Amino acid sequence: MLFPKPTASYLLLPALLGVASVAQAQQPTTNTITTAVPFVTISPDARSAALGDAGAAISPDANAPFHNVGKLGFLQNPYGLSGSYTPWLRNVTDDMSISAVSGYKKFGQRAALAASLTYFDLGEIQFRDINNVETGSFNPKEYSVAISYGQKLSDNFGIGATARYIRSNLTGNQGQDSRPGNALAVDLGAYYSRDLTIGAADYNLALGGAVSNIGNKITYTRADQADFLPTNLKLGAAITRELDAYNKITFTVDANKLLVPTPYYIEGKLPNDPEVIAENDRRSNLSITRGIFSSFNDAPGGFSEEMKEINLSAGAEYWYNDLLAARVGYFYENSFKGDRQYLSLGLGLRYQVFGADAAYLVPNSKANPLANTIRVSLHFNFNGNQGGDAAPADDTTPTN
Repeated sequence: MLFPKPTASYLLLPALLGVASVAQAQQPTTNTITTAVPFVTISPDARSAALGDAGAAISPDANAPFHNVGKLGFLQNPYGLSGSYTPWLRNVTDDMSISAVSGYKKFGQRAALAASLTYFDLGEIQFRDINNVETGSFNPKEYSVAISYGQKLSDNFGIGATARYIRSNLTGNQGQDSRPGNALAVDLGAYYSRDLTIGAADYNLALGGAVSNIGNKITYTRADQADFLPTNLKLGAAITRELDAYNKITFTVDANKLLVPTPYYIEGKLPNDPEVIAENDRRSNLSITRGIFSSFNDAPGGFSEEMKEINLSAGAEYWYNDLLAARVGYFYENSFKGDRQYLSLGLGLRYQVFGADAAYLVPNSKANPLANTIRVSLHFNFNGNQGGDAAPADDTTPTN
């Protein structure tokens, strides 16, 4: 089944993303969509994290493959590398973390190849039997490895694709039916960037769109209990205003929607009602393609619930002299769909080939497990201009 069942993967899901629990009542207070491997939807880099996780249309850097692979062809430096680290859910535990590294190489002026790795360490867990007797311990781990290619089709428009392998080992083969999950997935992205002059002011307008994690279902037990990957549609826009020779500011917004079936419910009936169970079984057995297309009109609450499934990320980034940056953002998820809401703050530095970013999340509630999340990233850009990711564009590569 796609929806909660007694396996380790789903016992861990609420903690991974800090979502609200699903009430087992006659009228649900939340109807959160759950999938396998939610870690692949977590923004790995501090720059986007400080912008409320917006990244589809901001200027490209080494982390572009995660947010929108279509941006790769717009990278300016011949080589680049970025590494990020996030202590995860520190209000809950002290041994979970997300690490990521991404690097790229340009081919000519219009194409780039990138490779990336994201590693999720879930810390140590203790297994117990039905009598609450300890049966051993294990350190669950998940990771994804990706190869990406992006190509500019014109001075203003580019596309790209990513191939990704995902492995999720949550139980260490504890139990007769338990096993690690494996999946192959692809991302597709497009990016448009254009410089504009309005009156005496110079602007850059960028638009981005990406569909990520299109791939096979993952199974941790039997083949007939496979779970959808978090296939996601992301659309974004960014506009940059050059205030003068030393100052510029970017405003950006992203909208995200999971392209997987919505859990089914009937108001007035319990989740274990035979009709509810039968419909959820049918949805969990849909093919990948049918699951994607049905996700636009399958919410039990109709159009209003479909709109609640769209998460919004918005942020502003200020640069001084392409050297120092200050960022602020906000992430919004409807309370009926998980209630992740938080303010994000961040700083950035670029000096010659080196760069550093930091982000801090301020959630809507002190009880939110995402409270006090800190993310740091380092950047290295080689053999290009010395301003890093935020440096002025050359005459063939517009940036925001």
